[in-house]
Amino acid sequence: MPLDPLVKAFLDQAAAMPRLKPWEMPLGASRKSFAGLMKLVGPKDVPVGKIENLKIPAQQGVIRARSYAPVAAGSAAMPVLIYFHGGGFVVGDLDTHDGLCRLLTHEGGFRVIAVEYRLAPEHKWPAPLDDAIAALTWVFENATALGVDAGRIAVGGDSAGGLLTACLTQAIRKSGITAAFQLLLFPATDLAGHFASMEKFGVGYFMDRQTIEWNNDQVFPKDADRSSPNISPLRAKDFVGLPPAYILLGGYDPLHDEGLAYAQKLQQAGVKVTVADYGEMVHCFIYLQTVLPQAHEAVAAAARAVRDALAEA
Repeated sequence: MPLDPLVKAFLDQAAAMPRLKPWEMPLGASRKSFAGLMKLVGPKDVPVGKIENLKIPAQQGVIRARSYAPVAAGSAAMPVLIYFHGGGFVVGDLDTHDGLCRLLTHEGGFRVIAVEYRLAPEHKWPAPLDDAIAALTWVFENATALGVDAGRIAVGGDSAGGLLTACLTQAIRKSGITAAFQLLLFPATDLAGHFASMEKFGVGYFMDRQTIEWNNDQVFPKDADRSSPNISPLRAKDFVGLPPAYILLGGYDPLHDEGLAYAQKLQQAGVKVTVADYGEMVHCFIYLQTVLPQAHEAVAAAARAVRDALAEA
């Protein structure tokens, strides 16, 4: 399937504008650049009912979070999606993904709680995972006060947030804390593997292999075993009993094949999985809301999948 013409035009325009790579600029400038991109191309004026900034207590300090409720949410306990943003564990925050979270709650009719986990290189792995576990635990234990149905909690995220989600669902298996569904958008799942999509699409398709490797070097300690299931969830031995999943992929994404491999592992273990493979799209094309009609359609479809799954939970 050929690359979508609108995507190609966007990539050609981006390539014509000289800009520094993440490792060539100060960390603050890299984060500001990503925030600027997300503000430029993200969804605009999405109606929601209520937004509330939260502070989640954790051993390492306070975790910032943001709660979104749909229009006409009412007072009854609602299903919720706990969302972890992308950005390679180096960039991204509550504000960069504010538009996407608004869109998810608007299209799905459930609450969204976005979590601002600690970033690298200031904080190495497993700091993001520790924050994700703390956030899920806190929502589960404070569901009533938050207006959330503890039996209908989904977890999800894009790119790095997708990896974080997959690691989270495996990490909590024996904790007594449960998730009813997982939303994996363009997830990395194996940081020690070799995949054809990484070789084919590692240069020139929105997310470059060199950027991925640089991001990984920032978050994972030098002595970390990247083949460990605690980092590469695709390498886990047991997938039985993990939450049902909706896995969204892009055909020209370097991470495509490892995301698909994760879906297959879940399916082989008897986990219900829906794979939405957008063959003509690139990594995290859902960011490009003002550029691609498919970006909105893909987020809306993902939100409906979460809604329907939680309705059955």
